[in-house]
Amino acid sequence: MATQKFKELIHYICWKCDDPAQLGATKLNKIPWFVDTLAYRVDGAGLTGETYIKRQFGPVPKNILSVLSELEKEGKIVTREPLVAYQPREHVAITPPDISLFSERELRLIDLVIEDVCKHHTSGSISELSHDQIWAAAALGEEIPLYATLAANAGEITEKDYAWADSIVAEVIERKDAVA
Repeated sequence: MATQKFKELIHYICWKCDDPAQLGATKLNKIPWFVDTLAYRVDGAGLTGETYIKRQFGPVPKNILSVLSELEKEGKIVTREPLVAYQPREHVAITPPDISLFSERELRLIDLVIEDVCKHHTSGSISELSHDQIWAAAALGEEIPLYATLAANAGEITEKDYAWADSIVAEVIERKDAVA
């Protein structure tokens, strides 16, 4: 079951994206993923409490379809089916979202992600961006925990890294010898 905060995030995304044609299903799946993973990297916790699942085109919020259905039933959004093949399904907010669940800082983060995804990415480019080592390691349909994203961007191990590790090992050995 989705949290209220996740539901309000989806409503807010639909409200904030200036052009509904820029917000198809792919982008609507990726914005919460990037919001939650960025919040996790900064604060140690996701923003929405949502669970993400590996799908063919990247991580997807587990409860996205039920939340969209709820928002439609409540008259908060409408979904427009494409008139032409290969155009995105459009999700349009028709009432303002309740942003009281979000802090100013959280709204700034959300707004930055929405701006970047809606204005600077195609559905293909944002999907590709979500295909990192963590996504590749998961099985189709498997949950991708937010903490796994901390290992997504492995960097090269430098001489400085080795020197630091050696100094820690030497310190541990020295403490052990002092106690013995």
